[in-house]
Amino acid sequence: MRGPMYEVLAEVVRNDFVESRHYGSVVGVAPDGSVAYARGAVDETVLPRSTTKPFQAVACLSAGAPLAGERLAIAAGSHTGEDFHLAAVEAILAGAGLGVEALRCPPSWPEDEPTKAALIRAGQGESRERMNCSGKHAAMLAACAANGWPTESYLDPDHPLQREVARIMGEAAGEEPSPVAVDGCGAPLFGLTLTGLARAMATLVRADGPYRAVADAMRAHPEYVGGTGHANTEFMRLLPGCVAKGGAEGVLVAATADGSAVAVKVIDGSPRATTAIALRALAALGVDTTPAAPLGAVPVLGGGRPVGEIRTTPEGHQ
Repeated sequence: MRGPMYEVLAEVVRNDFVESRHYGSVVGVAPDGSVAYARGAVDETVLPRSTTKPFQAVACLSAGAPLAGERLAIAAGSHTGEDFHLAAVEAILAGAGLGVEALRCPPSWPEDEPTKAALIRAGQGESRERMNCSGKHAAMLAACAANGWPTESYLDPDHPLQREVARIMGEAAGEEPSPVAVDGCGAPLFGLTLTGLARAMATLVRADGPYRAVADAMRAHPEYVGGTGHANTEFMRLLPGCVAKGGAEGVLVAATADGSAVAVKVIDGSPRATTAIALRALAALGVDTTPAAPLGAVPVLGGGRPVGEIRTTPEGHQ
């Protein structure tokens, strides 16, 4: 039996020689949710990884977590562990009457290299609060505190909060989330088709209530969704009104203010071309992505200087 037909979405070109190819799928939906752009196996189920975070933040809000502004943005983000991120995480926990010891995400170094270097010089090590998912975990704990739910078991798939996450994801995507896996941070991870994931992003920017609140917080505070120089942060700064969120294993989603949305899955798991692929898909939907052109130009280096590029490929490329 022949498997799913993925397309070559990007090529790594070194001195005019195609050195590597990234296969995968990408889908774009119009504001009404209809599929307007599709390449590859767009109806195949994927594990959304950290692109799930905006919907986990929606679930926390709907469950009564008192989140707004930067604290809501970091709940929906994968932060780089800078000091201002740490302050937001600690503030969320303090508001819930909890300390960093309540976090169940694994200890990690911050992704921001200057911050990591400063910690090493100070003799400090990995910590849970610097882990890029700690904002989400703090928000989950805040939702538990608001409801009197147990905090020790907040990562159990049968916990009331995780059931609310599954409900929100199904509502946003218009399909039943499946399978249930465990994300890298330890939280339950609910699978969706790539098309369902794009439709969920369209819901995020078009629906009212907690959905709109999360989208607005991400747009207003993109530095809390990523961090200094982070691709997601720069995506939203260069294209005002857009919401963008990447995840591990080559997943990325983006949506415009009017509800046009795209979802990308690179099968080899590499994220190095996902932003460029998403920008190409948005352009195919009629979005002016010119201001974000620098994000679509990924250089290939030789001897410390550009000798090629990672370029997206046209439709039908095999």
